[in-house]
Amino acid sequence: MSNPTPTNPNQGSFFGSFYMVLASLAFALMLVFIKLSGQKFGMNTYEITFWRVSFALVLLGGFSWMKGRDFRTNHPKDHFWRSLAGSVALLMNFYVVLHLPLATASTLQNTSAIFLGLLSIIILKQKPSPMAWLSLILGFIGVVILLKPTTGGDTFAMLVGLGSGAISGYAYLQVRELSLLGEPAWRIVFYFSLLSTLTSGVLAWYFGFTPVSLASLPYIVGIGVTALAGQLLMTYAYQVGQKFVVATLSYLGVVFAIVFGAWLFGERLDALSLVGIGMIVTSGVLSGKR
Repeated sequence: MSNPTPTNPNQGSFFGSFYMVLASLAFALMLVFIKLSGQKFGMNTYEITFWRVSFALVLLGGFSWMKGRDFRTNHPKDHFWRSLAGSVALLMNFYVVLHLPLATASTLQNTSAIFLGLLSIIILKQKPSPMAWLSLILGFIGVVILLKPTTGGDTFAMLVGLGSGAISGYAYLQVRELSLLGEPAWRIVFYFSLLSTLTSGVLAWYFGFTPVSLASLPYIVGIGVTALAGQLLMTYAYQVGQKFVVATLSYLGVVFAIVFGAWLFGERLDALSLVGIGMIVTSGVLSGKR
């Protein structure tokens, strides 16, 4: 893909927004492929995660090797903890996608912005602005509303989703720290993909792989392609677009998830759930403005 950076600032703003809309659509389609893989072929969380990250590992590793990039790092311990947190969060997130409506799963994933703000206060000792406090309070109220008492396995899946958001927030904090240490983005993603491939591969081997067939292969490829496309498009969006606008448009993923969930899986959300989702999305938008 050629360099997407435009020379005109207004054009850059348009393309940044356009790329993020496409990225949000790609990530929502990834959730669809994940859910269909579980429903149609009985794939478990571990093997779905394995296919998702191994696809990225092979492509990113191969491309970086061809470009002559240096895989060595002076910060192996920092990479390990970031990669471990990201791997656990990804496993938890995919579990939630298989067990909850797409919109709920997508929203819980986006609570990472709330936890990132909270962890920045606790760990980095950042002094929050009034806007930051409003964002955190609104987000947690939305979480409480969304996590209203449910029955059966929904409660557990909801809590797993919330845990995924919290651990993702920590992982993003580690990404920031690694970036400040001078680590390039590709190396951070590479080591995350490497550790995640190893951990999910071992777990999938232990619990059993579903045999790959001509019927299931398009879904496996779909997970990898949409995940990679979403990541690239999101990166381009932040490179050329206005940060706040791009961050706000990222929440279109929840809207796409609602549409796909209703259209493909017959999922219906009650009014209270929609209120909770709306509050969490608003919280995320406010967190990008502070």
